[in-house]
Amino acid sequence: MKAVFVVVLMAWMGFAQAQEDGSRLAPWTLLDQYDQPYTLDDGLRLLLVARDMDGAKLVKAALEGQPKGYLEARKAVFLADVSRMPAVIAKLFAVPAMRDYNYRVMLDRESRVAPRYPAEAGSVLLLRLEGGVVSETLTFTDAAALRAVLESSAE
Repeated sequence: MKAVFVVVLMAWMGFAQAQEDGSRLAPWTLLDQYDQPYTLDDGLRLLLVARDMDGAKLVKAALEGQPKGYLEARKAVFLADVSRMPAVIAKLFAVPAMRDYNYRVMLDRESRVAPRYPAEAGSVLLLRLEGGVVSETLTFTDAAALRAVLESSAE
């Protein structure tokens, strides 16, 4: 029992530390809304994480009116935890609707990746990265503020 507790505690600490400044992100691969794979690599500069629908709506509002390729130009990726969405709703309605977006959404359908990045309900977690290492962690509850940071991140 004690060994199980230690293993669980160490795993939890690893997830909690995944977003701390100075920590290296572990690589992962997810499919986007077009079923195209994306693998996290050292070239990524911004990781946006939404753990619920309100957070995803915040990202959508911040990106409204932006051209296709806006996130890619900033070396940014949007990760959405859709694991709590009923599979039939996701398959028939949500994912097809996401195909109309001007940006890719990495879909964490089984909550394998998003728990590494604890974001508060209704918010968006933004990790600024340098060579796969977290240099800054920001949380947003306002689309205009998120948009301003994305604008300032243009290369």
